[in-house]
Amino acid sequence: MSTQPTVLVVDDSRTKRYLLVSWLTRAGFQVIEAESGTEALTRVETDQVDLVVLDVRLPDVNGFEVCERIKNLRPSTPVIHVSAHAVDVADRARGLTRGADAYLAEPIEPDELIATANAVLRYYQARQQAELLAARMLALADTTVAVHAASTFRQLLGAAAAGAAEIFRSPAAVIAETADGEYLAGVAAGRGLDVTTVPWVVRDDSVVPVGTTVRVNDPAEWALLDWPAGDTVTVAAARLREDRPPLYVVVPTRTQTARTPALVQLVQALAAAVEAQRSYDEEHRIAVTLQRSLLPRRLPEINGLDLAVRYEPASARTEVGGDFYELVMLDGRLLLAVGDVAGHSLHAATVMAELRHAVRAYAVEGHQPGAILHRVNELMRTLLPNESATLCLLLLEPATGRVRLASAGHLPPVLSLDGKVEFVQHSAPLLGVRADRPEDLEFVLPVGATLVFYTDGLIERRDATIDEGLAALADVAAQVDDDLDRFCQRLLVELAPPEINDDVAVVVLRRR
Repeated sequence: MSTQPTVLVVDDSRTKRYLLVSWLTRAGFQVIEAESGTEALTRVETDQVDLVVLDVRLPDVNGFEVCERIKNLRPSTPVIHVSAHAVDVADRARGLTRGADAYLAEPIEPDELIATANAVLRYYQARQQAELLAARMLALADTTVAVHAASTFRQLLGAAAAGAAEIFRSPAAVIAETADGEYLAGVAAGRGLDVTTVPWVVRDDSVVPVGTTVRVNDPAEWALLDWPAGDTVTVAAARLREDRPPLYVVVPTRTQTARTPALVQLVQALAAAVEAQRSYDEEHRIAVTLQRSLLPRRLPEINGLDLAVRYEPASARTEVGGDFYELVMLDGRLLLAVGDVAGHSLHAATVMAELRHAVRAYAVEGHQPGAILHRVNELMRTLLPNESATLCLLLLEPATGRVRLASAGHLPPVLSLDGKVEFVQHSAPLLGVRADRPEDLEFVLPVGATLVFYTDGLIERRDATIDEGLAALADVAAQVDDDLDRFCQRLLVELAPPEINDDVAVVVLRRR
């Protein structure tokens, strides 16, 4: 395909049109013709026209109006007026006022016409390049916001591919390695089209240095989609650190300008977003591993009691929290604890570990629930002065069902018996503050009764109040399944949001 500009010559005089076409053709332009204003407007609409040489006097529509309509239709298409009759100052001023970029009065010299055409085209080409770059920078800014707002690695790659397709108005692919060491590719077949995320094996034998590199490849090497026929692909690779794998952005070569500024900035922005996502995923994985390693490995088997637990860490989109539970037999009594450290981070998980060990230590010393909470609170205020947590703690004698319970700002357990539900209220300040604490709550758990302990991730939703969440829990807990594991699962399915934004711990105890 020729890269020479295409000029539309519009004149109702066949002789004059012949001369203009001859001069422009010899100068290397591609030339098409029209002999009326109506035909010229049709040509501009249907053909790729880079410049219009337009006679002022036409048989159907005067050239001034044709010029004005061309500018309304294609503002970036330059127009040169030519005329043998409308040659005075008023005519030239009128032509320029209504949109013409130059005005030549006949007789016209060939060199003057060619020089004027080249000058006008140079200006418009520079303007088009500036407008293109400005549009790409604006789309790049939108893409950068979108990828940093992505909650998962797949979402990030999808947003990156969609952004690249929008920036370059072409197919695009973005390939990066996950924390598991596998490559994924976000693929957009075109601007505004659906984006898919697929596994991909990178067959890149070249060593990508730290920084950004750009090269041209055969499309067959990146056969993620149908690239435009007859074109190569330009591949930008970015690597932030020696110990990190590179990220690749692949687009058709025809979309690129000199020095590929938009592509370079895009791949750098995406590499930074991927690094942030990868670091977050690693922290999330460490925190979840820490949480699971600190929770009881198995439930105690106790005559007369059924136990079940469910622990669901926050999804990969959210930072982990400090939820925990404890179930252990001490001197013939069951110690049950459910707690939640304020905050969502690896730090919250480590504070949770300290509190769990403290609860176990004070319980082994033989203290009652309220005394355990008092000692844990003093420990927190001394060693962890900036932390807070909620905790519900009970000691249960399996043979008699006698319960001694204390709470520190935790949500009330649910007592379910024969379809009737009540909340076991024990209002007390949370851990981490100096305040008086009430006496322990003592009662007997009836035979057949079920106690449900939980953390706020089970009932808190963005579209409902805490009271609505508690009411929903009461409704679900009115019917307890014979299989407590199935009951725990039902609680999660019916109460927790589809995307768990906070850790969920559920402990269910039933007296047989």
